[in-house]
Amino acid sequence: MLPSPAPRRGRTAALLLATALSVSACGGGGTTGEAAAGGAAGEFTLWDPYPQFDETSEWTKLVEECGTQAGVTLERQGFDTSDLTNKALLAAQQGGAPNILVVDNPVVSTLADAGVLTTAEEFGGDTSAIAENLLAAGEVDGDAYGVPIGANTLALYYNEAVLDAAGVDPASVTDWASLTAALEKVKAAGKKGITFSAIGTEEGSFQFLPWFWGAGADLQELDSPEGLAALSLWKDWLDKGYAPNSVLNNTQTTSWQEFETGEYAFAENGTWQLGNVKESGIDWGVMPIPARDGGPAPAPTGGEFVSVPVQEDTSTYEAAGKIVDCLTSGENSLTTTTTLSYVAPTEEVQAKQVEADPDLEVWVEAVQAAKGRTSDNLGTKYPRISEPMWGAFQKALSGAADPAAALAEAQDAAAAATS
Repeated sequence: MLPSPAPRRGRTAALLLATALSVSACGGGGTTGEAAAGGAAGEFTLWDPYPQFDETSEWTKLVEECGTQAGVTLERQGFDTSDLTNKALLAAQQGGAPNILVVDNPVVSTLADAGVLTTAEEFGGDTSAIAENLLAAGEVDGDAYGVPIGANTLALYYNEAVLDAAGVDPASVTDWASLTAALEKVKAAGKKGITFSAIGTEEGSFQFLPWFWGAGADLQELDSPEGLAALSLWKDWLDKGYAPNSVLNNTQTTSWQEFETGEYAFAENGTWQLGNVKESGIDWGVMPIPARDGGPAPAPTGGEFVSVPVQEDTSTYEAAGKIVDCLTSGENSLTTTTTLSYVAPTEEVQAKQVEADPDLEVWVEAVQAAKGRTSDNLGTKYPRISEPMWGAFQKALSGAADPAAALAEAQDAAAAATS
């Protein structure tokens, strides 16, 4: 299961991260009619996780235009993210995979491992300008299985009024020690400290990872001293009342709703809340999540890859590659990432985004420091590590086990599941 961002009142968030559900039947895909090789006539299909966009949307118009430029008629179908992975797997088994598949980045390794996707080299996708940390989320054994369309990640929103009342300068929060000191002052001033999601799902793991990685921990060693430091930080915040017990059941949506009460100094949440916070009436700001000893912590990346499923007729890859490049490069990348509320995957377009909206500067910084959950060549091992990890912080925060014992048990389970 992968984290779901909160819905937006002002603009619809694109990132609806996938969860593995039962396989359901789907319609056919792939090329029909005359094969499309480098501009020959043909009908292509594109599947994406954006059912909120209809045929009048900027996204659909861009998809159709990219098909036209590649010399094909491109039909787009949007599916709920929770269904898309299984639909793609089933379609590939039945020989009806779409020509283009837009899929959540942690799912790329699953589909690649199942033999569903071609590499960027095979379909001619240009990854030369893509940020390496974003591209790594779709790499398996050094091969990129698609091109990232953009990314979002996590940072700390803060309430300026709450911090002012507590005598805290946001600029003073640079590491764990200064953040904890700020939370102590906020509580002493009669306000609430920090809210986040520690629910026992991938959504909770998504929110734990900046602290885990920010301590220097490695996902293949959950019970390391660094991993213990991260879990002990969260546990200490709950024990001292700096974070509410509700974090155990909070999704990113309910955590955000707590922040919108105006009572909390900080909220760990994502790029997708930028529209909401601007409408909230809160005197707000955003800062990167600090690493243990300072600097921005690596937060996990959300966002999709544009990929090309394996086709019986390999001559279709040339046109498919042109479509991928059209959707992910140049001015079209600016249109796409703006429409989907993402930070662009290239420095050139990121600069244009910040020029158009200076509020994105912190998010660009956070994305540049971010890391894919399946990076470090974890691939399909990641979900089998994440589940024991969220079990560990659930046990520790609830008091069912101390942090060290919870992480030791989680490491044993993860090692057994990935060996």
